Amino acid sequence: MNLKVTIIQSQLFWEDIDKNLEMFSQKLEQIQEATDLVVLPEMFSTGFSMNSEKLAESMEGKAVKWMKENAKGKNFVVTGSLIIKEEGKYYNRLIWAQPDGKIQTYDKRHLFRMANENHFFSSGKQKLIVELKGWKICPLICYDLRFPVWSRNQNQQYDCLIYVANWPEARKAPWTKLLQARAIENQVYVIGVNRVGQDGKEINYSGNSAIIDPKGDDISQITEHMESIQTFELDKQDLEDFREKFPVAMDADDFEIK
Repeated sequence: MNLKVTIIQSQLFWEDIDKNLEMFSQKLEQIQEATDLVVLPEMFSTGFSMNSEKLAESMEGKAVKWMKENAKGKNFVVTGSLIIKEEGKYYNRLIWAQPDGKIQTYDKRHLFRMANENHFFSSGKQKLIVELKGWKICPLICYDLRFPVWSRNQNQQYDCLIYVANWPEARKAPWTKLLQARAIENQVYVIGVNRVGQDGKEINYSGNSAIIDPKGDDISQITEHMESIQTFELDKQDLEDFREKFPVAMDADDFEIK
């Protein structure tokens, strides 16, 4: 079965949870066609802030509640990352909110030390693979993109890889190239959703959100620097046919991450 995915490439209000949730509520209303999955950027409720102590919410907080309510009310999965506090630690946590009310989570493993993220957040230890309409999906966060071992599709565990991000314009070339590389090496669709605009530290973001097919081609063509809400259909049969015709997974190395 094919999968319909909606990308929301947006500006963010710096460290203002209420304004961001209000804005994204309006953007969800603008989705014109039926979709299975809506993907929001990294830290979509705050921007990429290290002010974790002030901005963190619990898993019962307003942003998680907002995601659950919209997933249920609109009958699609909503995903993106938030600043979450749990057991005295802070996490850059991706929330996978399903229409049935179920929540699954992934904590960012690779913390961006160049912004001191590793000083304000704790690293995740486990990957998450979710199922949606017969698709297996592995959602990751921003800096994780630079670490191919963590995302390696051993034994074809998943069909689609997602990166939610706040990836600065100054490094847009690695962003676009690495999204393509992850798709090619893993024989999967790759979805990269980034923000646009300028954050509270005067860092600029050009977006460059994309959907890359398993051959490494950009099938989305989303305009950079522009806010965008677009829905795309991923073809499962095309993926399976390509894997059968070009079975590189049969020659892949086996390894264990410790």
